[in-house]
Amino acid sequence: MSAVQNESRKRSKKRFMAGHHSKRWKGSRELEVGMQGILITCNMNERKCTAEALNLLGEYADKLYGLEQLQENTGSSSEEEEAEEEDVDVALKKEVAQLRASETKQERRFQALDSGANNVIFIRTQNIESDKLVHHILSDLHTTKKKKSRVILRMLPVTGTCKAFQEDMVKYLTTFLEPWFKTPSCATYQIAFKARNSNHNKRDEIIKSIAGLVGKMNPKNKVDLTNPELTIIVEVIKTVCCLSVVKDYTLYRKYNVQEVVKDDILKPDVTTAKADADTSDQTEKPDAGETDRRETKGEEDKGTSVSEKGEGDEGEGGGSESSH
Repeated sequence: MSAVQNESRKRSKKRFMAGHHSKRWKGSRELEVGMQGILITCNMNERKCTAEALNLLGEYADKLYGLEQLQENTGSSSEEEEAEEEDVDVALKKEVAQLRASETKQERRFQALDSGANNVIFIRTQNIESDKLVHHILSDLHTTKKKKSRVILRMLPVTGTCKAFQEDMVKYLTTFLEPWFKTPSCATYQIAFKARNSNHNKRDEIIKSIAGLVGKMNPKNKVDLTNPELTIIVEVIKTVCCLSVVKDYTLYRKYNVQEVVKDDILKPDVTTAKADADTSDQTEKPDAGETDRRETKGEEDKGTSVSEKGEGDEGEGGGSESSH
């Protein structure tokens, strides 16, 4: 084979491999059904938010689970050079094998993915109980009052995901909610619903369906919008529904890391809670299918809890529609 033909084949292979790798990379970096992790909201600066989130999560995960053990890639530059001389088909097979081996060896505790919404980052977790980790972080911040982030707003654990259609959500929640609400378990609760880039679900119908489901599991489950024992978090982004059941949602300022470190000078009261719920009911419907432009604006207001104006509040009043 002439030098010209050989060089031509190398260029063709590189172009093919580059396109193939780019497509695969994009697909593996997006929030999908079946994942678990943590939703991180921020105010415009997503890159800095990602760095802060990974540092903060890593700091506390190392304390709870020990230092992360990483394995290095076994590939070498000499092997890559040899692959350049092989046929395209053989090189592709070797590339696929190396990628699979690399994925198996390097499953990191935390991996930043595209959530599908502006100002929201999804951190995928491996071998980590995201609800316990986030609760531990907020508990420490609430106790020490030490501010450890500048752009992170809220940290919401995601312990389950399903398709964001009412039928799929109700079916999934029938099993998902059992550990907390099925007899003999019972608790006071509220539902915190938020939809981003999605308009195929009606907020009131979703909340009513979930409240009805919880009531059937145990009639002793009661709605409490002031200080519930548990909060059912429902975050819809495009066609993915992220779910979790969390404790101390009110105490930890709706899981807002900026607000939780502030001194508890003014405690939430019933009047404020009802006012927030009423405001939420009036503004959620036109905003449910949009990105967080209004939410971001509300988060910048001084003197008000960042999560209380439009972001975390928009379904918490809905649980009152149930008589359970």
